[in-house]
Amino acid sequence: MRLAVYNVENLFDRAKAMNLDTWEDGRPVLEKFAALNALLGQVTYSDSDRQRMAQLAVELGLEKSDLGPFVILRRNRGGLLKRPEAGGIVFTATGRADWVGSLELRDAPINEHAMRNTARVIKDIGADILGVVEAESRPVLAEFNSDILPAVGGTPFRHVMLIDGNDERGIDVGLMSGPDFPIGRMRSHVDDRQRDNRERAVFSRDCPEFEITTGNGAKLLVMVNHFKSKGFGSTAESDKRRRLQAERVVELCAERLAEGWDYIAVIGDLNDTPASAPLKALVQDSPMKDVFGHQAFDNGGYEGTYGLSNPGNKIDYMLLSPALMKKVVAGGVIRTGMWPGSRPKRWETYAELKRPQDAASDHAALWVDLDI
Repeated sequence: MRLAVYNVENLFDRAKAMNLDTWEDGRPVLEKFAALNALLGQVTYSDSDRQRMAQLAVELGLEKSDLGPFVILRRNRGGLLKRPEAGGIVFTATGRADWVGSLELRDAPINEHAMRNTARVIKDIGADILGVVEAESRPVLAEFNSDILPAVGGTPFRHVMLIDGNDERGIDVGLMSGPDFPIGRMRSHVDDRQRDNRERAVFSRDCPEFEITTGNGAKLLVMVNHFKSKGFGSTAESDKRRRLQAERVVELCAERLAEGWDYIAVIGDLNDTPASAPLKALVQDSPMKDVFGHQAFDNGGYEGTYGLSNPGNKIDYMLLSPALMKKVVAGGVIRTGMWPGSRPKRWETYAELKRPQDAASDHAALWVDLDI
């Protein structure tokens, strides 16, 4: 059977701020959005909070309207702010209970060539079980599976599952599998809390556990992950969040191994490199081993999985339990949907990938064949 994982970077719609030419272009918007959202979520607003909220709202383009170029402020009831004729914004609410609404990122359609190239990658993977990272929702994933995948000659998966996670941008993790690999019990960890701060979730998205039965009756447990990015927030805070996530996954794996699970796979985008301190507990010290280190695994000549696949861009993983690692027959990386650079071109791509905007994803897809 073939197990794979792919960060699809959304299928139909993506936050406009994340749809700009480069990550650095959208990063300031996402940082301001996160900061304003955090302030709006507080129980009480101090004078300094309201001043900072007004500054962020203006910088996000909300001075004249609740509809900014990248965000939407939805005000359903209550009083939150006023817009004086002289300009600027004055926040009048004294806390979250004074108003009902939300701050949301505006979406924009994904480039059609990019969407179809995503489908081509998934077709070419030929996976029996595919972990998906950064999908908007289960209905979107199901629609992509039933409509777009067949349009490029692919075979739809029989089972499609995604549990909404903690990220408000619609970048969740899910699983799709073929008819001979039904998804059994599922367990979400979306509500796991940090030990030193019970108000904060451990996982940026989720760490769902999917129990799969293979064609010959073997049981496989798949945990799909998308750890905290380095994209916004302080480096120290981002590193701490990834460390806590890695440590929690180690705990979950230890619990499942103690329960008698032999075949466990932790797959996904961990947003850090193998030698990094935040991932040390999981990637370096735990029984789970990176399939990149298996003698039957072909990395395609590049150590990385993101961007131009340089060694410092190894952030996507397939970590297997000891018994499952022994069942590896082959494995590899698919980069045909990634922009290959131009000086020189690093790998062959689909003919339809003519510009960076047409890339299926900035991430490679990883696969492994298992004799179970």
